Amino acid sequence: MQKKYVPLLLFFALLLVFAAHLGARLALSEPAFSLACAQEKRVYLTFDDGPSTVVTNSILDTLRREQIRATFFIVSDRVAGREETLGRIAREGHTLGVHSATHRYEEIYASDEALLADAETCAGVIRRVTGVTPHLYRFPGGGWDAARRSVLLEKKGYRVVRWNAECGDATAGATADELVETAIETSRGKNTVVLLMHDSAYRKTTAEALPRIIEYFRGQGYAFCAY
Repeated sequence: MQKKYVPLLLFFALLLVFAAHLGARLALSEPAFSLACAQEKRVYLTFDDGPSTVVTNSILDTLRREQIRATFFIVSDRVAGREETLGRIAREGHTLGVHSATHRYEEIYASDEALLADAETCAGVIRRVTGVTPHLYRFPGGGWDAARRSVLLEKKGYRVVRWNAECGDATAGATADELVETAIETSRGKNTVVLLMHDSAYRKTTAEALPRIIEYFRGQGYAFCAY
């Protein structure tokens, strides 16, 4: 082989190595908006008010078994002592969002400055524990003056995520059967469903209902998506 071709061959060899490395990184990254989520019918499973120890981990067990990604909106003053659970949410590929630092409405909505400070406090805890910087926000209690304040949050880099269906687990004493029925009823006729659920410590029936909620949407041909 003539020496003048050696540099050229080395260049192509290095190019192939780089391409293989890049391909592997892309394969491992598994973007949340997959090709499946481009289809007409899709459902976003979203959980507010966690993390908790028993309920959140039970939900994560179900999601792992069903190979589904979901979105968790965190209350950061509930993280202490549950750092492992919050870390597990991130490690298993779910999306983390800000719900609030305290979930105390009178403090959060006292002023625009208070709202933004609360959001950054929550984001800081998520970032410290998981290394993930959250870019999603969900108003606690649905939001006060939400339209205007959504603009404030968007200017800070957050995407505000609402919901258009729910399982009804905000009602005290609701059974797992009732949660499944409410999820079905409130999502009826919608091609894109953003389902509100909760994973705080006293939502055990939500964890119990989740496998049947997943079974229903899967049977209806929905793709499961995360933000």
